[in-house]
Amino acid sequence: MYSLFMLLWREKIPDCWLPNIRANLPAVLIDHAYLERKAATAALNLEKFAELHEYVEELNAIAIEELQHFGLVLGLLRERGVAFGGPHRSPWISGMMNAVRKGRKAQAIDHLIVCALIEGRSCEKFQILAQGVRDLDPKLADFYAGLVESEGNHYATYLIMARRIDLDETERRLDFFLDLDAQLIRVPNPLPMLH
Repeated sequence: MYSLFMLLWREKIPDCWLPNIRANLPAVLIDHAYLERKAATAALNLEKFAELHEYVEELNAIAIEELQHFGLVLGLLRERGVAFGGPHRSPWISGMMNAVRKGRKAQAIDHLIVCALIEGRSCEKFQILAQGVRDLDPKLADFYAGLVESEGNHYATYLIMARRIDLDETERRLDFFLDLDAQLIRVPNPLPMLH
């Protein structure tokens, strides 16, 4: 189900992304830990929307899984002797979130689409990392390979929820956010971040 998302992207990940990640794996793991924690919080925050009350159990399951991933990343940091430092703000995520509209239904749809695209880009990048860091850190490569299906499933779940609220509006806003993703992903970011 989740493999279809790769067809949506209108801009590929910049060529400089993987070399920057490879050169800064400790910083990337710190960033990844914060992203997993934010993803858990995002799933729980979606429960406030009346349109999503019937999906509370699914959202809880996503939040629990994201917190489990957070714990796994913390374990990797501990094994490598990397201190859990402060987060850096992601220009890509901030740019996407800044475009979320106000108004209950509109906000619910936009939040779901942004969450879906964050999970979709994570799925894509984890596939790249599973191959791209294998020579440096086989255990880390296996870890990222093991996350791909989960991220893809979260992507699909969020998009399905948005479409069930309003299919036509979701498709219109998905088109908007895919264009925005293409603009934002081209903006250079020198920091070693997943997004």
